[in-house]
Amino acid sequence: MKIAVTGGTGFVGKALVEELIERGEAVTVISRTPEKLPIPFHGLVSASSWEDLSLDGFDAVINLAGENLLGHRWSEEHKQKIRDSRLDTTRRIVDLCATAKNGPRVLVQASAVGYYGPREDDLELDENSPAGEGFLAELCQEWEAEAARVRSQGVRMVPLRIGVVLGRWGGALERMAPVFRKNLGGKIGSGKQWISWIHMRDLVRMIGFILDHEEVDTVWNGTAPNPVQMKAFAEAIGKALGKPAWLPAPAFALKIALGEGAEIVLTGQRVLPRAALKAGFLFEYPEVDAALEEIFVEDVVP
Repeated sequence: MKIAVTGGTGFVGKALVEELIERGEAVTVISRTPEKLPIPFHGLVSASSWEDLSLDGFDAVINLAGENLLGHRWSEEHKQKIRDSRLDTTRRIVDLCATAKNGPRVLVQASAVGYYGPREDDLELDENSPAGEGFLAELCQEWEAEAARVRSQGVRMVPLRIGVVLGRWGGALERMAPVFRKNLGGKIGSGKQWISWIHMRDLVRMIGFILDHEEVDTVWNGTAPNPVQMKAFAEAIGKALGKPAWLPAPAFALKIALGEGAEIVLTGQRVLPRAALKAGFLFEYPEVDAALEEIFVEDVVP
């Protein structure tokens, strides 16, 4: 299968490209900075900038491109950058699919559990739950709607609403683990907010499953089947690292650092992957303790 990947130099993108290589796929990473491809990928994947790009001959596109949500404080200018980075890239992909004579048959489109809005309740949410309110919820709706235009071209499109991705070399754990290693870790905010997480291994396998199963043509939640509350999540990190989880991070400090973006951390959603489970996808890491133990196995000295 010939597959184009946007965002292939990012946290999830690099893991996905590695998975696709292991599957024997022909991968092209579309990037503004293709020189950032990891050295192990050289000679194994193709790299392309957006200039003069054609999707002729590609079987699939996986769109992961987007500005880091927690990389900066959410000023109005940065929120616009977050929005543009997602919508402009998606619009470009759909337009390229329209002009391709022998174009992709499937688009796997990244979205986020932020679609369901910031919540402080315990309500279980699945793919049929309504959209929430707020900047991220509205952005996810726009993002998915932009990608949905490709369906009029006969292209299968699957929005993947991704939760907190757990992996060693990036994402939330890259920020949280150093604090725990210094014995300063603990819950963030109230500790009652739900964390809908997924192990990186399961996320890239899930994308592969979607590529392989043509009957999958509706939204999926890219989350593990057992979300946990923040207090339990922090305790699981501490347990995996052999460190205490005793020092809470106050909400006001995060609001100062992140502005409106702090709501991503201070609120959450209890999201279940019912579509994936119904389709027969099997999680390797359905429980957070086992997921974190695998990620931090090198930290634990026998």
